[in-house]
Amino acid sequence: MSSAASTSSSQVGRGRGRGRGRGRRRRDGDDRQGRRGRASRNGVWPEPFVEALALQVALDAARTLGRRAVASAIARIFQVCSTWRAVSRSELLWQELTRRIWTRQHLLQDTWRDEYIFWHRTAFNFRTRRAVYTRLEIGNGDGNGDGNDNELSCRRLALSNMYLACGFVDGSVRLFDLSSRLHVNTYRSHHDDRLGRFSRAVTGIVIDDQPKLVFATMDGDIHVAIVGGAGQRRAQVGNVVNDGALVDFAGCSRAWVGLYAGAPGRAFHVWDGEREELLYVGGSMTDPEAVMGWHMLTEWSESIGRVRVSSLECGVACTSVGILVLGLQDQGLVLGSEEFEGGLIVDSFDVSGELCLVVDNRGTATVRRVDSLEEVCRFRLRGGSGGRVLGCISGEYVFLWTGGVIRVWDVEHGRPVYCWGERMREEARYLIADQRYVAACSGHTRIHLWDFGAL
Repeated sequence: MSSAASTSSSQVGRGRGRGRGRGRRRRDGDDRQGRRGRASRNGVWPEPFVEALALQVALDAARTLGRRAVASAIARIFQVCSTWRAVSRSELLWQELTRRIWTRQHLLQDTWRDEYIFWHRTAFNFRTRRAVYTRLEIGNGDGNGDGNDNELSCRRLALSNMYLACGFVDGSVRLFDLSSRLHVNTYRSHHDDRLGRFSRAVTGIVIDDQPKLVFATMDGDIHVAIVGGAGQRRAQVGNVVNDGALVDFAGCSRAWVGLYAGAPGRAFHVWDGEREELLYVGGSMTDPEAVMGWHMLTEWSESIGRVRVSSLECGVACTSVGILVLGLQDQGLVLGSEEFEGGLIVDSFDVSGELCLVVDNRGTATVRRVDSLEEVCRFRLRGGSGGRVLGCISGEYVFLWTGGVIRVWDVEHGRPVYCWGERMREEARYLIADQRYVAACSGHTRIHLWDFGAL
């Protein structure tokens, strides 16, 4: 019995031993397969995850090193493996990169990848001053129709992706196609100058990519035209007696804002740009300049004020005393303001995106954030202001015309980059820039255009 019991016990023991061995082998095999599975899953990440990673790397590079550093940063992501390289062909990724890095919403090239490459190359051309120059001139046969072409003088410019619009003191807007550099149309205001020699002068232009053209004249009229469409119409009829002179006008597709001088408490007019309805009238920013506002109807003097619309959809205005930020959707709520001891140069004020450029009479330029008026950088003009200064800001650069030369500064650090001016022999009257073009008008009818995206 003991032997049987021992045998039985021995058999059971051998059975348990074989079972434990097979169990260990199965568990070891499962662990190895699990590790291989986890390694496989870690090596081949889902495409949406890789796209999100590439986008985050791009945003970090743009914030810390600048937008031109993004291309090399995401190129390293695409070199990790073939699967990650395949993500570089994602149109959704390139569309988001173009939107977030270059703030471009409309596809102009064949693909979004081509779109991104185009704006990267254009930014590099801006940095190295590689541009194609064209001088656009109004011909003798394109006067105002009254035989007095000597009165033709350009005072306002506006850019879109497709067109350059030029506003003149005779109440006309000449439109040029940017791809061909040809004059394509002329739009004229619907009134005479009975309120003063300059009452019909164009004081602001808004042009978008619909393409829709909106322009205002000093007497307060606002005209709207669809480029390529039939004719134009007067969307708003001005009232000089009640409002004063409309000294500047700006806007976007959703809102327009006018800066007036001449009537107390009516400095700002805000319209809904889609419904073309007046939303707000008020403000006293230009009250000290009321008399000069009336004089501008008959005598073209130095600028009283400027107004711009930021990407935050707020109006930013400047006079010789200070700047003010106005909520366009908040019934004229003042979001911020600042006065400057010694005064400001109105013609050098500009807004681009969320930044604004301010130059004081001592020749010190500052770039500020629109939402907080916090200073981003500052620099001094060589030799101080020393006369008339025209300014604009676009993307990464500040452009200032002074002493016959356009000087360029880097926005991030306030460092000078380069200057040019060999093409302009007369005094400049207006200066604008966007992410591709710089344009200026000088003399009476000479329009200068530099295209940094053509090379």
